[in-house]
Amino acid sequence: MAKTSMINARITPELKAKGERILKRLGLSTTEAITIFFTQIKEHKGLPFEVKIPNKTTLKTFKKTDEGKELNEYKSPDEFFKKMRA
Repeated sequence: MAKTSMINARITPELKAKGERILKRLGLSTTEAITIFFTQIKEHKGLPFEVKIPNKTTLKTFKKTDEGKELNEYKSPDEFFKKMRA
């Protein structure tokens, strides 16, 4: 089937440039990436990833990172799991 449909979308120039740089490194054009995305939408009968409204903890974490505040850091997975069990 001939490709005759077009999609027009407005995004920030910065997002477009950064996205295109990543796609280039992956060996994909913007058109190929959009085709892959729409194919996945068709196959999943929806978005190919979960979309949720963030809970209070997630929103709090987003706020901290947006403000440049440090989050918890752990030296090892064992240290992390020990803290989670406490």
